[in-house]
Amino acid sequence: MTSALSISGLCKSFAGVRAIRDLSFEVPKGRTTALIGPNGAGKTTVFNLVSGVYGVDAGTVKVNGVDVTHMASRKRIGTGIARSFQNIRLMNHLSVLENLLVGQHVRASSLGALLTPYRLIPNHRWKREARAALAENGLERYADEMVSALPYGVRKRIDLVRATLAGANVLMLDEPAAGLNPSETNALRDHLRALMDKGLTMLVVEHDMHFVDSICEKVVVLNFGEKIAEGPLSEVRRDPKVREAYIGAED
Repeated sequence: MTSALSISGLCKSFAGVRAIRDLSFEVPKGRTTALIGPNGAGKTTVFNLVSGVYGVDAGTVKVNGVDVTHMASRKRIGTGIARSFQNIRLMNHLSVLENLLVGQHVRASSLGALLTPYRLIPNHRWKREARAALAENGLERYADEMVSALPYGVRKRIDLVRATLAGANVLMLDEPAAGLNPSETNALRDHLRALMDKGLTMLVVEHDMHFVDSICEKVVVLNFGEKIAEGPLSEVRRDPKVREAYIGAED
């Protein structure tokens, strides 16, 4: 099966302390994989390495077959990867529609498109696409609302819409269910399943194992920067090394 995201021999140290040790795993196209582990296991560091926030010490990162290991973070967007942060990066002073249009500017390839202020293009195709994407996800009633006035769960889902409209087909989701109530969590789960049905690939960091089990076909378990297990959650959770890692974290 073709991999949308391939990580091989990844290493990273900070001030001589090894944070990630020879990490390798793949996320198949159209599938969802969770990166889990105790606090301090290195999950966020992996996300920062893949998205280009940190440079790697060794190893390679490929997105849709393109080697992005030494590519600038902004340029990686062009390979089809996008990261959704735990702290939502929507702009509160703009409406939902305006936030989506900003995201579409990122993928614009022509100088003319980049220089056209989004407020001056009332009939532009981007607006039609943005409104259609909101409608498809049951969010159309929020199009002209200010982001600052929206519930947290709605803002998280709009952040996902923005990522996909920007042309992403590989999504990195950092604790997507964090801070959501049960109703919002269910709505987010349905939203992610709809994206999966469209063939999008996702790498998820999440502490809610019920949520992970409901959307992820495979998990990769980290402990102290090393992969200690990989496979379906039902199998991995029985692994003695995994049990020891989590029990030790709780002690």
